[in-house]
Amino acid sequence: MDTVLETGTTTVALTATDGVVLAADRRASLGGQFVASKHAIKVEPVHDRAAVTISGSVGGGQEFVQRLRAEADLYETRRGHEMSVDALVKTAANTVRGMPATPLLGGVEADGTPRVFFLDGGGGVLEDDYTASGSGMSLAIGTLERLYDPEMGVEAAVDVASAAIDAASERDTASGNGITVTRITADGVQQDTYDDTTEVLA
Repeated sequence: MDTVLETGTTTVALTATDGVVLAADRRASLGGQFVASKHAIKVEPVHDRAAVTISGSVGGGQEFVQRLRAEADLYETRRGHEMSVDALVKTAANTVRGMPATPLLGGVEADGTPRVFFLDGGGGVLEDDYTASGSGMSLAIGTLERLYDPEMGVEAAVDVASAAIDAASERDTASGNGITVTRITADGVQQDTYDDTTEVLA
């Protein structure tokens, strides 16, 4: 039987008045039993104003990201303009179907509208103001429900996302080793990584 490298993981995505924040821990494990990496990047840009998180198998997540980027590039080449977030999430839902991955997608439309989606391997799509995935999702959702404010800006949302990842990392053995934070605004995607000893500065 082949060993599957899994992220275990906690990932979150939330909207703000001026953009979207995605965040994830940095631990990758072998079946949740052994920490294979303390430096995994589980948030990946796929568009000038959109990114996805990875949870599930690392191979499935990486394949999903590569295929979605290729589809977005092909769309722009053929049509002469970039994909809308709405078109991107429909493509993402078709791309992830049947894969061992449960990504979150966040992006900002050309008019500045922030959008966040939960996707599953059956091709399902759920849009919400905030969501989470991975083995620590129940812990993260509890924090998001307590702290989320629909009137907050991106920098305040970074603090909320970081608190959600921290809460999950305290109790979920498959999550930890720092955080990747991705801010998405009408100006583009900005990504930062922090280890366990670094305070996340909004």
